[in-house]
Amino acid sequence: MTIDDILNAAPVMPVIVLDDPADAEPLARALVAGGLRVLEVTLRTPAALDAVRIISQRVPDAIVGVGTLTRHEQWSLVQAAGARFAVSPGLTPALVSASRESGLPFLPGVFTPSEAMQAREAGFDRLKLFPAAQAGGIGMLRALASPLPDLVFCPTGGIDADSFRDYLAQPNVACVGGSWVAPKALIEAGDWASITALASAATT
Repeated sequence: MTIDDILNAAPVMPVIVLDDPADAEPLARALVAGGLRVLEVTLRTPAALDAVRIISQRVPDAIVGVGTLTRHEQWSLVQAAGARFAVSPGLTPALVSASRESGLPFLPGVFTPSEAMQAREAGFDRLKLFPAAQAGGIGMLRALASPLPDLVFCPTGGIDADSFRDYLAQPNVACVGGSWVAPKALIEAGDWASITALASAATT
């Protein structure tokens, strides 16, 4: 599976923060049922790796990856857990090296034109614009399109149900990342039907 396969699988990549691994399977099933197969579980909580392991083993229709990957030593852990891709808020030489060693599809984050050019020089032309709203949002994406027409983005950060379609309308956007389809309150309530409804609304 390539990074393009992942970015083109669905218009929205849920950004998932889990405190309890027990929520991983029902949440993944709810999102997949709504049409969102590519799931980014962020490494922001101690439950993250267990959640990735559970989803990879029990929800075969999901394409589960990790987000907030920031250190070289995390790569072996996420691969052992069953992650099929990795996402980072930025890009460092150590992450470039680790991504090449791992072979996992990797979506590095950028914030400025210079960072986007540096990522391209390192061999990455599929990038996460993060945090998208603070980076200039749609205006930044339009500004980047002319001088860097070969770059394709997954903007993440500050995108919600009211704005994501405007982002998707940009020719240099493959998909968007967002947490609104898996809000903490609904996860804690176990309201999987409402999460499926949010996912379904994001695919239409």
